[in-house]
Amino acid sequence: MQRNGNPRVSVVVPTRNEARNLEVVLPAIAAVRPAVHEIIVVDGNSVDGTIETAQRVLPWVKVITQTRKGKGNAMACGFAAATGDAIVMFDADGSADPGEIPAFVRALVAGADFAKGSRFVRGGGSDDITLLRKTGNAGLNGVANALFGTSYTDLCYGYNAFWADILPVLDLPDISLSAPPAGGMLWGDGFEIETVLNCRVAAAGMKITEVPSMERERIFGQTNLRTFADGTRVLRTLAAEHRRATRKRVERVQMEEQSRALTPPGSIPVVPQAESAPPVRRNSSTPRSADGRRDTSHIRLALEEEAS
Repeated sequence: MQRNGNPRVSVVVPTRNEARNLEVVLPAIAAVRPAVHEIIVVDGNSVDGTIETAQRVLPWVKVITQTRKGKGNAMACGFAAATGDAIVMFDADGSADPGEIPAFVRALVAGADFAKGSRFVRGGGSDDITLLRKTGNAGLNGVANALFGTSYTDLCYGYNAFWADILPVLDLPDISLSAPPAGGMLWGDGFEIETVLNCRVAAAGMKITEVPSMERERIFGQTNLRTFADGTRVLRTLAAEHRRATRKRVERVQMEEQSRALTPPGSIPVVPQAESAPPVRRNSSTPRSADGRRDTSHIRLALEEEAS
C-alpha cells in the first residue's frame, strides 16, 4: 500500500437483501472515472439472491460473506479483503452518488487521512432526511465536537473514504473472532461503526476533510433507520469512545514517562514493551469450525466492555 496521486480505490459495499438495488448501484460504481480498482460486496446472509445478482450484474465484482452479523462487521470484513490504496465506504441502497467517489479520492490525495461525507456543507444536501433527524444530527454533532475537538457537520453520515494504511489505528474487532452467545455483537460490529470510525480518527489526531455529498432516497426497500433508537446508540457510542480515547491518552503518557525514566541521558530513547490490540488483518478470513475454534472469550469480553 502506498499514498500517491493515482491511488487504487477499493469500494466496500455491505449488503443484506439488496438485490434490486445492486442492479442499479453496481453498474453505476463501475462506470465511475477514473475507474475504481475493485468493488467488494460483503453479504450478510441475504435471502433475496443478493450474491447471485451481484455476480450477474458485474462478473468481476468481489463477493465475500461477513463472518458475524452487523454493518460494522461487514465493513471490517470488506476492509480486510481490500487490496487498494484507498477505501471507500458505500451503502447499497442507492442513496449515495457514485459520481462523488473522485471527490473523496481528491480529498485524500490533497492530504487528508480520512475524507468524511457531509450533507450539511455547501454543495451537499439530502432528499431523505426529516426535520427531526436533522435536528438530532445537529445535536449529536455538537456532542462529538465538544468531546473530540472536531468540527464535524454531519456525524451520522456513512459515505466516507480513507487511506488503507490507517486500518491498524481504527482497531476494529478481529473478523476471525466468534460471535458472543445469544445473538450478541462485539463492540463495533453494529450500526455504531460510522461513529466509532469518526471518533477514532479524531482521537488519533488524523487530518479529516469533509466532502460535500448529496443523499438520495433509497431506491427499493425500507430503511432500517430508527430515529430515537439510533440516536441513543450514537450517544452511547460517543461516551464509550471518549472513555476509550481518554484511557489511551493516559496509557501513552505513562509509556512516555517510563521511556524517560529508562533512558540514560544522551541515549536513544528506550521504548517500554506494551501489549497492543491486534490490527485488522488485510486478508479475508472465515470463522473456524465449531470443534476447531480457539477460545477467544477473554477478547470478546474486553471488546464488549468498551460499551460499558
